[in-house]
Amino acid sequence: MPAKRKLRYGMVGGGQNAFIGAVHRLAANLDGQLELVAGAFSADPKNSQITGEQLFLNPQRVYPTYEAMAKGEAALPPEERIDFVTIVTPNFLHAPVATTFLKAGFHVVCDKPMTLTLKEAKALAQTVRKTGKVFALTHNYTGYPMVKEARELVRSGKLGKILKIVAEYPQGWLLDRIEAEGQKQAAWRSDPKKAGASCCVGDIGTHAENLGRYITGLEIDSLCAEFTSFIPGRKLEDDANLLIRYKGGAKGVLHCSQISCGEENNLNIRVYGTLGALAWQQEHPNELKFVPKGEPARILRRGNGYVSDVAKKFTRLPFGHPEAFIEAFANIYLEAVAAIRASSEGKPASGDYPTVEDGVIGMAFLETAVKSAASNAKWTKLIKA
Repeated sequence: MPAKRKLRYGMVGGGQNAFIGAVHRLAANLDGQLELVAGAFSADPKNSQITGEQLFLNPQRVYPTYEAMAKGEAALPPEERIDFVTIVTPNFLHAPVATTFLKAGFHVVCDKPMTLTLKEAKALAQTVRKTGKVFALTHNYTGYPMVKEARELVRSGKLGKILKIVAEYPQGWLLDRIEAEGQKQAAWRSDPKKAGASCCVGDIGTHAENLGRYITGLEIDSLCAEFTSFIPGRKLEDDANLLIRYKGGAKGVLHCSQISCGEENNLNIRVYGTLGALAWQQEHPNELKFVPKGEPARILRRGNGYVSDVAKKFTRLPFGHPEAFIEAFANIYLEAVAAIRASSEGKPASGDYPTVEDGVIGMAFLETAVKSAASNAKWTKLIKA
């Protein structure tokens, strides 16, 4: 693959009325390295066709199914076919679509959670290893420059030994049962057949878990979870609270909710160590609070000369010009594209992006949380006064 050309990609999912597909397309287009040339955008062939027209694609490369797309693209000459596929479907299709394209010889970028079950995740990881293809998972919050700065502070020892992680992800958009009214995004996320065994934790709790692990490097040893479906008639949980024990002794609290009135997308994390603490909030992503022990709090801002070289690498604009959600996704694509280019040249395909192994860990976390929430063994009733 020539280094001096745009990479060609295709997309499965992301048709009309979809949310995350459009975000991926904007992010992939941001740095001028990628070109969307093919897609199977919907299970409805008509929807897929209309989406292709709106994106000005060659009608012959707008496919009715993902199977037809993998077969059709693989049959094209190397100088025409896609280099990788982006998967932005509901969860239940992630594993079959990714497996199909990996086996057809294509690299994969996939939305999270990676699969419907841990069993699927392990099988997919084996396929990735067997094919040797790049697999990037879009836990996009790891792409923010100040999240990377937080990780550098931990790695450099500025926080000392990590004692506690508090990660929260409250939203309020499912306070009403809008899935019963035909709201597409709510409908599939609350459907066990399409979302899996969890709604709230699978959709946003996995982000909170991944963010804590990315910043601190700590792995979960055990957890205690409580799931609640507050809205009558909802099959999956819309609120969850978890206590976490990390390997090495640190403790954690993880809260996620989709029925928290007034909350929009308030992912935030606080990390406490023996020498300092840090705090980051997704709705104010250009700032990172850092508090060295015994010293005043410091607010570090993206784009300044005092941040680490890692944070600088993933910054596009000067300080004072906010960067946010689209750019964080774009940073995942930048690193995945670099890995794909390296792979084509026979070089090690590594980079700062979530991998298939992160996806397996995420599914192990999710299934453990589901198992814990289904058990009352951990809870002790209040002793009567």
